[in-house]
Amino acid sequence: MTRQLKVVVTGGPGGGKTTALDLFRRELSHKIAIVPEAATLLFSSGINRSDDPLVLKSIQKTIFSLQQNLEAIQQSAYPDRLLVCDRGSLDGLAYWPGEEAEFFEAVDTTLEAEFARYDAVIFFESAATTGQDISSNNPARHESTEQAAVLDRKLQTVWSKHPNFHFVANSASFFRKIAFGIMTIENVINHHSRSAESQR
Repeated sequence: MTRQLKVVVTGGPGGGKTTALDLFRRELSHKIAIVPEAATLLFSSGINRSDDPLVLKSIQKTIFSLQQNLEAIQQSAYPDRLLVCDRGSLDGLAYWPGEEAEFFEAVDTTLEAEFARYDAVIFFESAATTGQDISSNNPARHESTEQAAVLDRKLQTVWSKHPNFHFVANSASFFRKIAFGIMTIENVINHHSRSAESQR
């Protein structure tokens, strides 16, 4: 039996990943299972954001654990589908108020171990990197344009080290960007599906 394939779709706030995932879910709902964004679930349930470093660390440790458990739930519920994660376990590094080594110690893992969890990473660059509006209907998002651009750079630094990293650059046309992003997701899924078939 081949290992279940898992792909991360991530990027800075205002990158369009959620829009792309919603469209992709409608097109391929019978082939994929979406792992929802852990941070949005947490902050939508009544947990407040904080600037206190100790609270921030507790929040990020909770998000990390929740992310892993959400992935495990979807893996068990949909063993024959490809998992597409709305953000991944290493996104917390961009929000961690301390050194990278401290983050890995706090959640008891390594960069290599987390990379090994995912077969591919698709990164949607934030519109904030070019000063574009990133206003959203997501009540869990609170970042300013400047903050979103900083987070985007931090996330890129982390995820670009993954051996199967795909970059969806920002564009003046949101429609073209989303279309390219969806095509990238589809290409990754098709590539891994063919690889899985060849191993059977």
